Amino acid sequence: MEFIKFNNCFAKLGEKFFTRVEPKGLPNPYLVNINGAGLNLLGLSHTINSASIVPEWLAGLCSGNKIPKGSDPLAMIYSGHQFGGYSPKLGDGRGLLIGEIEGPTGKWDVHLKGAGITPYSRFGDGRAVLRSTIREYLCSEAMHALGISSTRSLSIFSSEEPVYREKIERAAMLVRLARSHVRFGSFEYFHNTHQYECVKKLADYIVDQHFPEIKKNDDRHLEMFKCVIHKTAVMIAKWQSVGFCHGVMNTDNMSILGETMDYGPFGFMDSYDPSFICNHSDTSGRYSYESQPNIGLWNCNMLANALTSLIPTEKLTTALEDYQPIFLSTMLKLYRKKMGLLIPNINDQSLIDELLKILAYNQVDYTIFFRRLCFFHLDSGHKNLEDLFIERDTFNEWIQKYQRRLAIEPKNGTERMNQMTKCNPKYVFRNYMAEIAIRKAEDEKDYTEIERMLKLLQAPYDEHTDCEEYAEHPPEWSKKIAVSCSS
Repeated sequence: MEFIKFNNCFAKLGEKFFTRVEPKGLPNPYLVNINGAGLNLLGLSHTINSASIVPEWLAGLCSGNKIPKGSDPLAMIYSGHQFGGYSPKLGDGRGLLIGEIEGPTGKWDVHLKGAGITPYSRFGDGRAVLRSTIREYLCSEAMHALGISSTRSLSIFSSEEPVYREKIERAAMLVRLARSHVRFGSFEYFHNTHQYECVKKLADYIVDQHFPEIKKNDDRHLEMFKCVIHKTAVMIAKWQSVGFCHGVMNTDNMSILGETMDYGPFGFMDSYDPSFICNHSDTSGRYSYESQPNIGLWNCNMLANALTSLIPTEKLTTALEDYQPIFLSTMLKLYRKKMGLLIPNINDQSLIDELLKILAYNQVDYTIFFRRLCFFHLDSGHKNLEDLFIERDTFNEWIQKYQRRLAIEPKNGTERMNQMTKCNPKYVFRNYMAEIAIRKAEDEKDYTEIERMLKLLQAPYDEHTDCEEYAEHPPEWSKKIAVSCSS
C-alpha cells in the first residue's frame, strides 16, 4: 500500500461513537467499475494504468479483503426519525468507515458499503447487492456534476456470493467517499440517550474538522448550526431545480455538511408533477417532491432539538428562521439562471410560478423543456417548445410574457443560450437508465453501460451525440418501474 496513507480521526472520539468491526471481504471479487474522478480526489489516479487493471492492493481495499495500515474500520452509531417516527438506535448496518485519506482537495472519508454484519444490522446480512450499488455509484456522480453537494463514488466490486432479497442476487461492494459521514441522527442519538458530553464532543469534532474558521468563537456551536441550515437549504433548492427527489429524507440520511447521501429509492421527475413520489414505500407521500423543502426544515428542527444542551433554545429558534429565506432566494436565483434572466425583476417569481403550473397541467417533461428553452430566440418560432404541450394557447400566452421579459436583458440570444445550457442539463439519471445498466450487469455481466453512463452523467450539460437516446422522452415501459426502500 505504498501509494496510500490512511488515518481515522473519527475513531479518536472513542468507542461510545462506534463499534469496531472487521470487514467481511467479497469472496473471489471482480471489478465492475472504478471511477477516475474518485481516484483523482484521493490523489491515486497515477496508480492506475488502465480502467480494467486495478493494482492488487487497491482491489483488496475496494473489495474489503485488505485493510490498509493506518485505517481503523468501524460502524458508526446514530438514531433517526424515519418517516416521522423516532428510531432510537440505528447505525451502520452494512457499511464501515475505514478511515480517511488526505487528497489534493482535502480529506475524504473512505466507506465500504456492503462489508458485512455489524451490531446495527438488526436482521440484515450486511451485504449490498449489485443493483443498489450501481444506482448509488452513478447517481452520486451525476449529482456532483449537476453542481449539487453529494457523497462521491470510487468503485464497485462484485462477487458470485448469493444474497437473498426478494430474489437471489449477487453481492457487491461500493466504496463511497464523503467529507463526513456524520448525520443529523448522530446528534439525536446522544441527545436522546442523555449523553450530553458526547453531543459536545461530536459538535467540537465537526467544527474542528470542517469549520476551522469558527473554532475559536465562543458561539462556535451556534455558528455550526447556522452553517448546517444554510447548506441544507441550498442543497434542497438545488434538488428542486433539477427535479430530483431523494425518497427517504429520514434524519439518519441527512448529512451534517449538507451533502446528498444514502441514495436508495431516488428519482428524477419525468413529467413535471409537484406531487411526484419516487419511493413506492412512501404511501403517505411524506417525501414527495413538493414536500422536500418543508421536510428539510423539519429535519433541521430535529437537529436543533438535539443541540439544546449546547445552544439556548431561543437562539436555535432564531437560527431556524433563516432556512426558508435561504431556500426561497436560492430557488429564485436558480430559476433565473435556468431561464436566462440575469437582471432581477420584481415580476420574475410570478413568471416562474405561472410556467410551473402550465408544465404541471400539460405533464411536460421537466428536463427536456428547460433544455429546449435554452435555444429559444426572440426572432424565431418556438415549435420545438410548443410541441411539448397539449393545451398550447396558455403556453403561447406565457411565452409572449417571457419574450417581453427577455427584451430587457443585456445579452444577445447566443450569449444567453450559452449561459442557459450550462444551467439546464441535457441528461439526468432517470430510473429507466439505471434499469438498463442494471439489467445488462445482472443478466449479461456486461458492465460497459455503467462506464458509458458514468462518462455521460459526469458531463450532463454536454451534447454527447453518441448518447442521444438518453435525452429523449423516457420509454413507455419506464412507467412500470417501481423503486422502494429496498432499492
